[in-house]
Amino acid sequence: MKIKQIEVSGVHATDNVRARVLIIYTGGTFGMTHDKSGALIPFDFSSIVEHLPTIKNLGLAFSVFTFETPIDSSNIRPEHWEVIGKIIFDNYSSHDGFVVLHGTDTMAYTASALSFMLQGLNKPVVLTGAQLPIIDPRSDARENLITALEIAAAKLNGQAIVPEVCIYFDYELLRGNRSKKVESMQFDAFDSGNYPPLAKAGVKIDYNQAAIRKPDNKPVSLLTNFNTNIAILKLFPGIREPVVRAVLDTGGLKAVILETYGSGNAPTSPWLIELLAKAINSDIIIVNVSQCPGGMVVQGKYETSKELKRIGVLSGADMTTEAALTKLMVLLGQYSVEACREMIEQDIAGELTT
Repeated sequence: MKIKQIEVSGVHATDNVRARVLIIYTGGTFGMTHDKSGALIPFDFSSIVEHLPTIKNLGLAFSVFTFETPIDSSNIRPEHWEVIGKIIFDNYSSHDGFVVLHGTDTMAYTASALSFMLQGLNKPVVLTGAQLPIIDPRSDARENLITALEIAAAKLNGQAIVPEVCIYFDYELLRGNRSKKVESMQFDAFDSGNYPPLAKAGVKIDYNQAAIRKPDNKPVSLLTNFNTNIAILKLFPGIREPVVRAVLDTGGLKAVILETYGSGNAPTSPWLIELLAKAINSDIIIVNVSQCPGGMVVQGKYETSKELKRIGVLSGADMTTEAALTKLMVLLGQYSVEACREMIEQDIAGELTT
């Protein structure tokens, strides 16, 4: 995967700036333009000032890294997360904040992954993108990028105001590992149903200080090993035993995210409980997350979740599926199964309510 650092014409890094921000352009709708036939293709990011001249007036110095071949976010893989994380880590000391331009379809996965990869983070990493290309007259790309840059540069008493991985979209700043894409046709593409916005942008940016994660003052470090031997099993009325068995019998499987009903409820069919128990006894981690966009798993609250708790299914509390998946990938890439069982129910990066 080739990455290049580019010079943005008209924007120069000088000593007389209020902050230094690194931009990583991965692709997505944000940076699309039309070719001669009218089809959408990635544009040359070095021409960003032509599309967004206001960027020169922010009083910021920029470094810009771009994927040499921008990708649709539907093609994102852990290898891309590793590249993004390494760029941030390698340039961490020389920049005040980071903005990642990313397609919306998998942005919540990438934001969640980065939150677990970047241990000891005390600077902003803001992911943003657009529902319409920047060349479109009604594009949301301009406001999203300008405000994301402002947030990435924002300080109070010399410290970053938002020292965590987050998503900025449609005038709201959300914690990255609490976010989900909920809309494909409107500008308010993301929501964090179980956590309040970190900031709202109007005439000024109003930060919700009580909701923003406090830095732990540890040196920043980067975790880049991923274990992707994970499955998502969504329960539905009428789900059949062969389907569940096929998922749980997948070769090399290390963990399953079980998407249950309501507050963690599942059918009480003996065959389902037996299959799940057999998997757990074979050292497969099973994490219970709710299909609901809000609320949380409380195993044992109803009769239909008591058996899950008894056989050793772990509670995902109020984690999103995106957070649970990327958390498991990172944990299983670093630690033993026993350690992962303990850590999955612990709050690592603000992803769950303890």
